[in-house]
Amino acid sequence: MSVSDNLNKVRQHIPSSVTLVAISKTHPVEHVMEAYNAGQRIFGENKVQEMVSKYEVMPKDIQWHLVGHLQTNKIKYIAPFVSLIHSVDSLKLLTAINKEAVKANRVIDCLLQVYIAEEETKFGLSSDELKELLESEQYKQLTHVRVCGVMGMATFTDNEAQVRKEFKNLKTIFTSLKNSYFPNTNSFKHISMGMSGDYAIAIDEGSTMIRVGSSIFGHRAYNSN
Repeated sequence: MSVSDNLNKVRQHIPSSVTLVAISKTHPVEHVMEAYNAGQRIFGENKVQEMVSKYEVMPKDIQWHLVGHLQTNKIKYIAPFVSLIHSVDSLKLLTAINKEAVKANRVIDCLLQVYIAEEETKFGLSSDELKELLESEQYKQLTHVRVCGVMGMATFTDNEAQVRKEFKNLKTIFTSLKNSYFPNTNSFKHISMGMSGDYAIAIDEGSTMIRVGSSIFGHRAYNSN
């Protein structure tokens, strides 16, 4: 099946209330343009350099989401155009994003990455760290970032019950943060969870934003260099 066929197949399985982020990392511009020409406007990349190179040659009505781990020294390259950063896992990173957003004269939307998986390799904040960040004076002084929700990655496992439990946990954390820190903030609305293998479960558990790559573009085209 073509990229556009795959994209339409995924769309048929998600409600209109859920935002689809097409994860285009490692895929060439011509494949990403096929999704664009089929109506997709939100794309996710996990490496800054690849996002910048695609941004420079692709249409400017695309919303670019950074979904991978972000190093502070790379923020300046995406600050002028990135639509949403999913992977904020520390106050240090959020502060650095704010600094570059000031220089770019814009407010950058961010999601707080929450550690929900039973894997050592996943980044993210614990419930205590989330509370500490949001109650800190340093956070309250940040004027050019807007926290719009949370993001999490479930354990890579075939155990659907475990995946469901982890997604349910993220929804609970989102609701708690919404009630405690963002009760009157309409922009705090996103729960980014669910990828190609588990987005149906994520939607069941309250996801508002799914990150789908291989189900749209096929397996990643890794560069051998």
